[in-house]
Amino acid sequence: MKNIVIGNDHAGTDYKNAIVAHLEAKGYVVKNYGTDSNESVDYPDFVHPVAADVESGKVKFGIIICGSGNGASMTANKHQKVRAALCWTKEIVALARQHNDANILSIPARFTSIPQAIAMVDTFLETEFEGGRHQNRVAKIGCS
Repeated sequence: MKNIVIGNDHAGTDYKNAIVAHLEAKGYVVKNYGTDSNESVDYPDFVHPVAADVESGKVKFGIIICGSGNGASMTANKHQKVRAALCWTKEIVALARQHNDANILSIPARFTSIPQAIAMVDTFLETEFEGGRHQNRVAKIGCS
């Protein structure tokens, strides 16, 4: 069974709903830590549980969504063993997985479309870490 966690603030609710539907159609079991409202909330309340599940090894990957993606990414990266990557194109997502072994994808809802976000999620889940010369660099991050 493929498990993944997702969290979002008010800017990412529609994105989260579309991504969850897409992932469930592909056979994923998605744990939703995000808000289901468009009313203003504090993104750390929804990002910390995602990062905690990745950090503990409950799941391999997480997805976080806020307006710019920055606050969510900064919050997630406070957790050991988390490498959250703020991405806005599939190409950046692929590099974040290949070169940085990113395990959380941070999506900026105000700077991507829902179809873009879904394509980024697919790239994130389908792209493998290359290891090799990148392994030493990732180890130096200090959170592996």
